[in-house]
Amino acid sequence: MIIVLKPQCTEPQVKSFTESLMNDYNVKVNTWVGTQSTVLGLIGDTTSIDIDYIAAQDFVESVKRVQEPYKKANRKFHPDNTVITLPGGQKIGDGSLTLMAGPCSVECEAQICEVAERVKASGATFLRGGAFKPRTSPYAFQGLKAEGLELLKKAKAKTGLPIVTEIMSIAHIPLFEEEGVDIIQVGARNMQNFELLKALGKINKPILLKRGLSSTVEELLMSAEYIMAGGNDQVILCERGIRTYETYTRNTLDISAIPILKKLSHLPVVVDPSHAGGISWLVEPLAMAAVAAGADGLIIEVHNNPAKALSDGAQSLTPDQFDHIAAHILRSKEALSRLERAE
Repeated sequence: MIIVLKPQCTEPQVKSFTESLMNDYNVKVNTWVGTQSTVLGLIGDTTSIDIDYIAAQDFVESVKRVQEPYKKANRKFHPDNTVITLPGGQKIGDGSLTLMAGPCSVECEAQICEVAERVKASGATFLRGGAFKPRTSPYAFQGLKAEGLELLKKAKAKTGLPIVTEIMSIAHIPLFEEEGVDIIQVGARNMQNFELLKALGKINKPILLKRGLSSTVEELLMSAEYIMAGGNDQVILCERGIRTYETYTRNTLDISAIPILKKLSHLPVVVDPSHAGGISWLVEPLAMAAVAAGADGLIIEVHNNPAKALSDGAQSLTPDQFDHIAAHILRSKEALSRLERAE
């Protein structure tokens, strides 16, 4: 249930009303204070609450029941967009376009540092790179693990780029915090690893949550709800393509998911065109489509020698290719922003 209070409602009134709701109906109340109004989101069994009685209060603007099972991730509970702000001042979801770029796997210090320097020069504001790699085959390269995190840390020290890297186990959380990982990525295969999601809900660090290979939009939002229910509201949703009957591409990028997620949720939405297409020449058109559809950011794979990459070389861009594509994407975003401002 959502209760919208009138602008003139005072802070003591909000506090007193919230306490009475919690005591009388045994519900949790999330309070969102906006520029024009205050919204109370009631979580729990609200069937016994008399809507007419609530609506009759002088300071109540409107009351409505919410059918969606996700509450904290729901835009109805939080009308304004959530903006993720990192300690270094980088923002995701503020209307600008965030570029996250780097290799699928961290392979050595020279590789990750070279790629980090190149993508930063091209406009990327985050360095992505895999230290722990979930692979379909147990014989494929599984990543450098803890050593990979150390190398990402060295690349961060050289370039100042915050780190985005994937976690695979609850046991790795202390290591990720110790090594200063800035954004923890939950991969598509772990989107419904609910114990991991609950554990990540207890830490104070942004979580990049990728959509599962065959997951619905609602399932993605419910996974975000697991993290937010634990107290961590810093969730970034990622559309990375879903599995369909099409075999030409690695996955099928669900462009429609971007505006749908933006309508249903207040959380930032990032798109991964590299995993969606699985082919390097598809990255640019898919990225352009994502920007046009309203994505808050892109996460793109860049390798200094894709032909010899230990994982996902076919979908990786060279630094020169990324430089060209990033310039094109950023100019397009600027043009779209001008159009929006003119409307």
